Amino acid sequence: MRVIFLYQELSSGLSVLAENRIRLRYSGFILFLSRLVSVGTGLLFTLMVTRRISLEDYGIYGNLGDVLSYFMILSSIVPFWVTRFVARGQIGSFKTGFTINILIGLSSTAIYLVSTPSILYALQISLKYMPIYSISALLIIENYILSIFEAAIYPRRPEKLGFGLLAFEASKVLLGFILIIRCEMGLMGGLISIIAASFIQILFYLKDLLHEFHEKIVWDYAKEWFKASILNIYGIIGGRLLMLANLLLFIYGGELSRAYFGASSTIASIVTFSSSLAFALYSKLLSNAELRDVMLSIKMVLMFAIPMSLGAIILSESLLYLLNPSYSAASLILMVLSLNALFSSIASIFESIISGTERFDVEAKLSFRRVLKSRLLSLLTLRYIQALIVVLPIYLILPSLSHDALLSTLYFVLIGAVSDTALTLAKYFMAKRCINFNMPWASIGKNLCASLAMAAVLLVFQAPPRLLVTLTRVLIGALTYFSVLSIIDREVRETIKSAEKEIMKMLKIEGRHLRRYESKR
Repeated sequence: MRVIFLYQELSSGLSVLAENRIRLRYSGFILFLSRLVSVGTGLLFTLMVTRRISLEDYGIYGNLGDVLSYFMILSSIVPFWVTRFVARGQIGSFKTGFTINILIGLSSTAIYLVSTPSILYALQISLKYMPIYSISALLIIENYILSIFEAAIYPRRPEKLGFGLLAFEASKVLLGFILIIRCEMGLMGGLISIIAASFIQILFYLKDLLHEFHEKIVWDYAKEWFKASILNIYGIIGGRLLMLANLLLFIYGGELSRAYFGASSTIASIVTFSSSLAFALYSKLLSNAELRDVMLSIKMVLMFAIPMSLGAIILSESLLYLLNPSYSAASLILMVLSLNALFSSIASIFESIISGTERFDVEAKLSFRRVLKSRLLSLLTLRYIQALIVVLPIYLILPSLSHDALLSTLYFVLIGAVSDTALTLAKYFMAKRCINFNMPWASIGKNLCASLAMAAVLLVFQAPPRLLVTLTRVLIGALTYFSVLSIIDREVRETIKSAEKEIMKMLKIEGRHLRRYESKR
């Protein structure tokens, strides 16, 4: 009887592990789909903003994000450790992390409000924008709350992050339509829409975390986190140094250059959504490093990143025209940023490999000596090298361009592209030392062939830059790419079949739950 009991326990445990594995395998796919859907909602919101506010206001809109980011720099320290502790079942880690992050967030918000007049004076921004910068303080505390909520949800139900993103985007568009279009509140309406949508996203996550507020705060966890937080602070400082480049662009290129960069970045960032397909790789490698997971992630990301990057290059002028006809002059900037986004998507996989295979924090006790010897420290050091490559040339070159907004932005993105390419190569060699993998060149070649076929179709069917026409060209390009790729790549055909089976399985499960609910009623 004892043997039977042990067998049943083992079978139950294996089934749970299998379920978790499926969830991890498809969580990236779910997040990717959520981000693709958010492209439409994000485009609608951006159109509402760019069409209803001046170029100067849009430059302020972009600069506001740069400034706020310096007061959110501590928001990721505690969540980084909360994710690892929650994944290992350490009771009380969420409530402990939430308490600490709220205290830090309130302090950061207070410092920002006190510093706002000095910030506007230093950046030579008119005092008429004081209400905008003051109300935006709410985004700081919301960021600290969202960071800790997402850190606790990620290791358990990562697909929830995709649904939370959809809740935010849908709310933002609806509120934006009411405040920007109907009420004609302009920049203030856009800001309030984002603040309110973030609050709705917080409520969406809160219903899954309410029960954890009954746990006790474990201050011993806090001691371990702060002891190892030198690693987080080191990385944050490197990232903030790199952000100085954005401020230099705003200072030497003016509001218009920041608007050109912001509009182009909005479109180029869509290419980086492809990295969501490797969303589950980091958590998988934390528990068990397998070569097949790495290879699958690389293939899936590049299958989307390559055509998306090439498509953004070909349609650059049309896509920018949709945001605002004035932005079409920045098509070359978008081309460079699209290539840069491709390298960033690839680099994100290498970063997951490096950080996911690091074992210095396997136990709840964190050693300061192990932190200093970890590969994570080497990875974060690359940020300082990148900051040196980017910030110094921008500081030396941009003042000599006589406030030429377009030329300043072009030099800015070219310098960034050179640094990102070099850093991607460095991360590749670092990742190779962690897991001995090879780039799937055969698969990449097929992706390129299908992408070139797509490019040929898009170049043949030229059309005026209208919303419906441009969206039709995007759809035709996507259909061409996947049609050609499914013909020449057997793995793609198998992936499509596997996705269809999983979708049908999910629909059956949802249908079963619905029938049970109806029978109970």
